[in-house]
Amino acid sequence: MTDVRPKLSRPATDDRPRYQVAILGAGAGGLGTAIRLKRARMHNFIIFEASDGVGGTWRSNSYPGAACDVPSHLYSYSFEMKPDWTKTYANQPEILAYFEHCADKYDLRRHLQTDTAIVSATWMPDVCRWRLRSAAGEECEATVLVSALGLFHEPNVPDIEGLASFCGASFHSARWDHAYDVTGRRVAVIGTGASAAQIVPAIAPSVEQLTLFQRTPSWILPRVDMVFSDEEKRRFATNKLAARRHRWEIYRSYERNISFRDGDAAADQLKALALSHLDYRIKDDALREKLTPTYPLGCKRTLVTSDFYKSLVRDPVDLVTEPIARVTPDGVMTTDGVEHRVDAIVWATGFRASDYLQGLDITGVDHRKLHDEWGDTPEAYLGMTVPGYPNFFMLYGPNTNQGGNSIIFILEAQAAYIVRSLRAMRRHRTAAVDVKREVKDTYNRELQAALSGTVWDTGCESYFKAASGQIVTQLPHPSLWYWRRTRRFRMSEYLKARRTTRTG
Repeated sequence: MTDVRPKLSRPATDDRPRYQVAILGAGAGGLGTAIRLKRARMHNFIIFEASDGVGGTWRSNSYPGAACDVPSHLYSYSFEMKPDWTKTYANQPEILAYFEHCADKYDLRRHLQTDTAIVSATWMPDVCRWRLRSAAGEECEATVLVSALGLFHEPNVPDIEGLASFCGASFHSARWDHAYDVTGRRVAVIGTGASAAQIVPAIAPSVEQLTLFQRTPSWILPRVDMVFSDEEKRRFATNKLAARRHRWEIYRSYERNISFRDGDAAADQLKALALSHLDYRIKDDALREKLTPTYPLGCKRTLVTSDFYKSLVRDPVDLVTEPIARVTPDGVMTTDGVEHRVDAIVWATGFRASDYLQGLDITGVDHRKLHDEWGDTPEAYLGMTVPGYPNFFMLYGPNTNQGGNSIIFILEAQAAYIVRSLRAMRRHRTAAVDVKREVKDTYNRELQAALSGTVWDTGCESYFKAASGQIVTQLPHPSLWYWRRTRRFRMSEYLKARRTTRTG
């Protein structure tokens, strides 16, 4: 049988594999873009994936209790609705299976090269193509480069004194060690964000002792997680209109309740609901005080779970709010001099979300380096394109993170925009498009003005901000605004380029 899978070649040859589009990452964004290309009858593309399969964050984040905080019927492609989701908020295995299904149904595996991390991309102006190099030293070329690496692909492990001296098991939530059984063990969970809020309830019943280290409490809203009946699944499968209506109702509800400013009526209602949930679950005054945030709701990521507070009142769970001083061979020492002896440390410390394109060295026009130009403040037009880097697009790039709706909606809008750009290039007979600097600068001035005075601009620290203090992840507009802005690809906003040499 002929091997139809894409390949890279060793450098120092004139016959590197060439593709119209190279996509980095086989998560929701990468797969969605590939499907959009196929539906547009553009089949000359390749997907490079550093891991051993598709799914992106839903492949790497397989920790106990992993689930989505957006309802299942909305956290899926609009063109590939799944009628038989098991419950309102799907768990990781079911979401991963959905993306595996999409890869199979749309025959994407023939375009997929796994276990391949692309570490550098260099623009070649004479032929208007990108030269890509993998960590193994193999190379290929592509006319258009799409980064679908996403926002949550680089785990963040704090640089804490003594970490290397710890004698037990130690791993990040996104790199869960499934060979290590936590049953009957003393486990430390560092962090109280989204992953910790799912891990703690999942493992608390089976561990001997769980010590949860909290730096800052999270605002938590209760979750109503209903199991879909067989009758509901049949109705969604046989009545497409009912399925779309259900999806639209979820979308409209989220879009209406997004609040970007502290003191808005919607924000006050959500804050009251969060405090009511806390009061209902935590009766101990001292513990409730530790768990009550002092920053505006929404300034950091708001969590949606009804199990986290329940787990904190279990006997084997201890909440520690004293700062960590160092890690010892036997546990974690806090600044009050107490050593918390544990067998394992789970780092639920999130991701380097504001450090876009980590691990990828991008060289554009005139040998400019994208990371050098950005410094610690990444910017892009529509979160996708950067002047001086022709034919380069980012999915889930700077300032495209949603304040409360499904990122899948944004990713679909971006994939459609990329396909429109390819069609425009063909129409205008141009080999490359490069967004004009004034277009990008104007867009980002307007973006920063819209971000001023939002809840993210109230002074609290979060992954929404770069080291400079600028908010680099959040979109200060509803998702419908972004959809409208990306409905057309305007060639007038881009410089056009043609090849300067003839190539075969």
